[in-house]
Amino acid sequence: MFWPILTFLALAGGLGIAWIAWCQARRSQWELTRLRAELSDLRSDREQADHEGRAQQKALLDGMAEGILVLDAQQRVRLVNRVLREWFELGPDTQGKTPMEILRRHELGDMISNAASQGAAQEIELEIQGAAPRVLQVNACVYCGAQGDRQGTVVVFHDVTRLKRLENLRQEFVANVSHELRTPLSLIAGCVETLIHGAQQDPVAADRFLRMIQKHTERLTFLIEDILTLSQLESGRTLFHHQAIELRGAADRLLEDFRLRSDARLIEFQNAVPAGLRARADAQRFSQVLINLLDNAIKYGRPDGRIEVGARRAGPQWIELWVKDNGPGIPVHAVERIFERFYRVDRSRSREQDGTGLGLSIVKHIVQAHGGKAWAASEPGRGATFFFTLPAAEP
Repeated sequence: MFWPILTFLALAGGLGIAWIAWCQARRSQWELTRLRAELSDLRSDREQADHEGRAQQKALLDGMAEGILVLDAQQRVRLVNRVLREWFELGPDTQGKTPMEILRRHELGDMISNAASQGAAQEIELEIQGAAPRVLQVNACVYCGAQGDRQGTVVVFHDVTRLKRLENLRQEFVANVSHELRTPLSLIAGCVETLIHGAQQDPVAADRFLRMIQKHTERLTFLIEDILTLSQLESGRTLFHHQAIELRGAADRLLEDFRLRSDARLIEFQNAVPAGLRARADAQRFSQVLINLLDNAIKYGRPDGRIEVGARRAGPQWIELWVKDNGPGIPVHAVERIFERFYRVDRSRSREQDGTGLGLSIVKHIVQAHGGKAWAASEPGRGATFFFTLPAAEP
């Protein structure tokens, strides 16, 4: 009786131990499976975060106005943003190449090498040709890891084309103004010096010199007024009081104001503006546009000639106006530049006519401030026509 009971108890104990061991193994297997799942989720989350980080980085770099080039420690391309690809017309296969292979600019390669070897920021100015020529200011500097070791180079390209153009325009404007001021000031100074040294004793000579001083003083006044007007228009600070203008009546009034000058040169005026045609514009600035165009037509048109002021509908929203003469016309090479500041087709003749060289530039800026455009058309020997558009007034 005793031994069978012991045998049964031993078997039961063994089964219990086996059961416990099996349960522990199952629990360990479950824990291992859970840990594997958690590691897989963590890996997926990290990959997703890395992917999103790279996507955000790419979006950030592609959205920048500057060109960005990132190189590794061996000066191989790691990243090129969208702007730089467009400027240099780069293809998609830039990864792992050298800057010289993709950009073909020796000075750029030298700058990057100097930045990497010296560990100091480098800067150069670069001009690129093509459909849209650009002037770029290029800066290069190395970047380091957490341990301070150099890991590569970042090159940033800034487009300074507009700044260069504005600087050139400023220098040209200062040079032109200085030139325009020098002539009348020299003549005034000469007249004053002559009067001081005794010319005032001769009434006829004194009167001639005083009239010359008056003439060139007025010329300086006109020049300064035109410079101030042009400065206000270009700055965008000019206030415009838009109103409906009946164009035929406005043209009649301005033509009447020029009647004495036109009669003196035997010039015939013709108002070809249809009755009832109305534009929405600042009345004072509109008059200034027509005055400048009529003044030019009388000065440079043909004596015993004809000047026509006309207008027509140019679609539902615009009115096209023009001032046409039958004078000698404008050379083909000058038509595109005629609205530039201080540009003159014939400088000697312009000074004889007391022109400031700013009238047509003022016309262009006034018209553009109304949303329109101004242009010229001419055939040498067959006159010139100056066109401009203004918004049509509602009925």
